[in-house]
Amino acid sequence: MKVKPTKIVPADLSKLLDKLKKNPDEVRGSYLLNGYRIQITKYNISNAERIKLFFQSRRNQGLCKRCGKKVTKTNPRTGKLYRLCETHRKMELKK
Repeated sequence: MKVKPTKIVPADLSKLLDKLKKNPDEVRGSYLLNGYRIQITKYNISNAERIKLFFQSRRNQGLCKRCGKKVTKTNPRTGKLYRLCETHRKMELKK
């Protein structure tokens, strides 16, 4: 599942830069401005940290860790969304 860049206008670019100064992790991603792609990522991070950030962003968006489908069920103990969709949860229970 490829994530398409978020389209922004020049006025949004200044807001994006202000947010970048305050909290850089909040604005990570790809943006499309007049046909140009602007990518905001951490420079020179380890593979483990990159993967950690990827799965963390998927969970924050409520997406399955493996396939990226929207997760609907919550864990009754914690009240948070499960990290896997129903299909992958069933596969993991069979193991």
